[in-house]
Amino acid sequence: MASQIPGSTGSTPSGQTPQINGVKWRFPPVHPEGRKFAAIAAGITFIAFIWVHWLTWPLIILTVWVAAFFRDPVRSIPQGSDLIIAPADGLITLIETVPVPRELSGEGGLGDLPVTRVSIFMSVFDVHINRTPISGTVTRVVYIAGKFLNADLDKASEENERQHLLVERSDGVRIGFTQIAGLVARRIMPFVKPGDMVAAGQRIGLIRFGSRVDVFLPAGTAPRVVLGQRSVAGETVLAVIGNASPASGISQ
Repeated sequence: MASQIPGSTGSTPSGQTPQINGVKWRFPPVHPEGRKFAAIAAGITFIAFIWVHWLTWPLIILTVWVAAFFRDPVRSIPQGSDLIIAPADGLITLIETVPVPRELSGEGGLGDLPVTRVSIFMSVFDVHINRTPISGTVTRVVYIAGKFLNADLDKASEENERQHLLVERSDGVRIGFTQIAGLVARRIMPFVKPGDMVAAGQRIGLIRFGSRVDVFLPAGTAPRVVLGQRSVAGETVLAVIGNASPASGISQ
């Protein structure tokens, strides 16, 4: 009789990899928004295969990259009423005290006092599906047309094409965050609108081809991430509401 690994779903036949608690790796699906782009790339690749053979392999690589760009992996969302979850995959590039963007300020918004901003830069190799940091009601979605500077620059927060979102919990705590188009990005796509109820980690939109997301933390809340750290949308805890002790770390 095959032995059973503690915590596994059952016995493991010889030569097969055990499955622990039903968890296994799988290819992430392609988001519906990206399927048309992958299909177009695949069609061009097929034409090249027939008529321009030397272009076939570069176009196959391009097709795979397009499909990978729009991948939409399942994420395991940490549970906790005061957790602020990362809305994007990417690199923590900026942690600063800044004025509240006017689109998120004022009564019913984040107020008028400076707040801590955590910026997450997404390269063209990161997952670009964005998720909400907390559960609550979407109270604002404000789109601003703008430039397409490198999203890693600080001034991109004020000059680039961007979309501001505000989510309010039932107890009145509000979190604002901003999707910012980048040097290559050319479209911000929302999945939500004002009045929608969202759960922490729920998909709320995407930015095509390289970008950034800024998260504005409420007063008395310090980031639990450090510069240079990589965040995972829907999984990394950016901060705990009311916890004013900042995280520290070293690069090695």
